[in-house]
Amino acid sequence: MTIADLLATGDKPSFSFEFFPPKDDAASDQLWRTVANLAPLHPDFVSVTYGANGSQRDRTVEVTTRLATQTRLRVMGHLTCVDQSVADLSSVLDAYARGGVGHIFAIRGDMPGGPSLPWVQHPDGLANATQLVELIRRTGDFCIGVAAFPDPHPAQHDPVLDARILTDKWQAGASFAITQLFFRAQSYFDLVDRVRSLGCEIPIIPGIMPITMISQVVKFAEMSGAEIPKSVRSRLELAPDPSAVRTVGTQIATELCQELLDRGAPGLHFFTQNRSLATLDIWRNLRR
Repeated sequence: MTIADLLATGDKPSFSFEFFPPKDDAASDQLWRTVANLAPLHPDFVSVTYGANGSQRDRTVEVTTRLATQTRLRVMGHLTCVDQSVADLSSVLDAYARGGVGHIFAIRGDMPGGPSLPWVQHPDGLANATQLVELIRRTGDFCIGVAAFPDPHPAQHDPVLDARILTDKWQAGASFAITQLFFRAQSYFDLVDRVRSLGCEIPIIPGIMPITMISQVVKFAEMSGAEIPKSVRSRLELAPDPSAVRTVGTQIATELCQELLDRGAPGLHFFTQNRSLATLDIWRNLRR
């Protein structure tokens, strides 16, 4: 059963986790401890982000295929257009297929250095995620996910354009979307309304960033274009120490998740940062 099949049943909200490829042995140990801690929650799927350079890309494929072959988890590999030819992309898709990975998260990706830098297309590559979806659809029998933006993409600052681009990706063959991080539930539902007004029925899963450090969440918000509401900032800044920041951050994320589920979101996708405690706390809070 694919992720698209699961979302189509609508029996219950999906729960899923994102990991990133480790840079060294210590980080690898941390990743696999996190996988071991979260696997007993029986997530509907897990994903592994795509590195910005060759060595990280190799580790992405290695970790993703290891998860697919050595665990019982449903696994999705990421793929970006950054600094890769069509031949390079096809080679990665072949590696995923050989490793038993049947789901691909297709994103254009940002240039090394972040989304504020101008996008540069590889001379033999692709220009955007829609073209990548089309390539994946031609290459093999993959279930394809794509990115969505509750807050406007930082490059264009145009929510209507974001909705049109998501619709284009759906028409090209994407089966579901996962959002970038955000902090207002209404931002998510406004996105859904914009997309539905264009006749696009793609399921959109909210992406959730557990807040454990103020500096970290500010960094990721700036990179993704997400707005941190004053109410969230003030609650975090009133926390007297790092432990309290984590507690308050867990409360904020739990409240956001609960509102999303109460108002009909089809699931939750947690950006774990290869750590399990905050995600576990939120998951437990939602089941009280």
